[in-house]
Amino acid sequence: MLAVTILGNNSAIPAFGRHPTAQIITTADDLLMFDCGEGSQIQILNYRIKRSRINHIFISHLHGDHYFGLIGLLNSFALLGRIQPLHVYGPAALIEVINLQFRISNTSLPFSFTFHAIEKAGLLLDAKSYRVECFPTQHRIECWGFLVREKRHPRKINVEKTSFYDIPTSAFPGLQEGEDFVTNVGGMIKNELLTDENVKPKSYAFCADTIYDEALVPIVQNADLIYHESTYPAALTEKATERFHSTSKQAATIALKANAGRLLIGHFSAKFEVIEQFGTEAREVFPNTELATEGVTYLV
Repeated sequence: MLAVTILGNNSAIPAFGRHPTAQIITTADDLLMFDCGEGSQIQILNYRIKRSRINHIFISHLHGDHYFGLIGLLNSFALLGRIQPLHVYGPAALIEVINLQFRISNTSLPFSFTFHAIEKAGLLLDAKSYRVECFPTQHRIECWGFLVREKRHPRKINVEKTSFYDIPTSAFPGLQEGEDFVTNVGGMIKNELLTDENVKPKSYAFCADTIYDEALVPIVQNADLIYHESTYPAALTEKATERFHSTSKQAATIALKANAGRLLIGHFSAKFEVIEQFGTEAREVFPNTELATEGVTYLV
């Protein structure tokens, strides 16, 4: 199970009913949060996200529209009596902001809080059913993207085949991991005769604020779903470059070159009330593109 729920899809400020960037990633183990813009906890309530399952929060960079909702959310966790541990990942300076806010307000957390400073690309989290990696994006300040990869699913036991070959159930765990079965007399039964391949592991790439950068292509290659910022329409390519952002067509080009399964675009400029043009332009380059719509959950 891997899915993405959009809490906010706007850039800079709330506008036209849209909120700054925030997403909930549903995994088989727990919920992850990617960025936490202003109003995120209201959106969590609006879309009935179970707050107690959010155990890992990842902040891409320290522009306010990507983390101004974090302090409020942490404070709410405390007021609601949260007891399970919480992990926050982000640029090293983020912990200074958190500590300052809590020191001035004399706030203490009733749960274990661990901050993980992102200092280099690589593995951030190795959970039971998935991994989260980070990679740099090219923005005006230090900025990170995130890649969620499901771990390989165990192979499915073919009960009809295992019964035919009289395979004991004690051998099933090994079979699920791809092992062949060795009989009492030293013979071997190939794994593929006893099991079936499970669902292919899924992957989701979150390309945070960035200028058009083809260095992202090998990093997100073959991802089942890519989210890529699309702050401006194609007509404003020059402005996008000046401000280290991307256009709808540029986001689609990255998805095309990366052989992505699907593309979500978001982080729309607050100057635009109507955003359908973003999708229209992107689909001219990469047809399997959708607008990241608040309240919608996208299965990966």
